Amino acid sequence: MMLSDVMEDYLKAIYQLQRDQDDRIKTSEIASELDVTSPTVTSMLEKLEERGLVDREKYRGVTLTAEGQTVALEVVRHHRLLESYLTEHLDYDWSEVHAEADRLEHHISEAFERRVAAALDEPDVDPHGSPIPGADLEPPAAPEGDAVSEFDRGDVVVVEEVADRDPDILSYLADRGVEPGVELEILEVAPFGMVTARAEGHDETVSLPEGVAHHVRVAPLPGIEP
Repeated sequence: MMLSDVMEDYLKAIYQLQRDQDDRIKTSEIASELDVTSPTVTSMLEKLEERGLVDREKYRGVTLTAEGQTVALEVVRHHRLLESYLTEHLDYDWSEVHAEADRLEHHISEAFERRVAAALDEPDVDPHGSPIPGADLEPPAAPEGDAVSEFDRGDVVVVEEVADRDPDILSYLADRGVEPGVELEILEVAPFGMVTARAEGHDETVSLPEGVAHHVRVAPLPGIEP
């Protein structure tokens, strides 16, 4: 089935939105994710429904069909393998790879994908901690942690995943040591959602507004309940 790059982008966006919620995905959520208008989303969803890639219910939103999920997983696998390759072998900063992978993910062959995966020794996660679907295109297990905003002052957690959308935020976090695998001490949680924390080995604190804190996924240290 030949699909346009835009169609694949929609399927990937729906897959990523579904990861964070069990309900159907609303048109407005897709519009926000892709920075397009709701009428544009509606038009595209009609095309994807005709191809059997989404299941759509009026006023209730959409979910991916089994075929739509397979397409989305393949695009996600390409994207995250490319991010890993660019970081590990071409010296890209983790704040730069998302945009590059977005441009390349639709155009690599399956043979190229296999070689990239082999060169990286079949990684489980990308540079931001996001799980990479396997070659079988089965949905990978989601990280078990929660948003850092769900924890309290005094908690010590381990960063599992950081959303890769905003390069400025990624650069800010990296400068303060907030990367997957790093321990993070929660210093303060303000009533309006701002989280102040410090990464291990860093003197400088990091301030995470609610919108950013929601996209930094962390887990308690082993043996410690949040």
